Amino acid sequence: MTQKELLYVEDAICHEQIIVKVLEDTINQLEDEDLVAYIVKEKKTHENMGKKLKKLLEEVKNG
Repeated sequence: MTQKELLYVEDAICHEQIIVKVLEDTINQLEDEDLVAYIVKEKKTHENMGKKLKKLLEEVKNG
């Protein structure tokens, strides 16, 4: 993986972290249980994406 590609992956990880934080803040402000459930699902999706991207960086580092 090129240095530029690594920077893109690092940037994507940061974006996923920001999205998770925004979703957490949103969950804390919502009252509708259906909306909360939906946002929690989306939060988990973005947490998983962040984990996959971090795993990719680890594989490159160790590979």
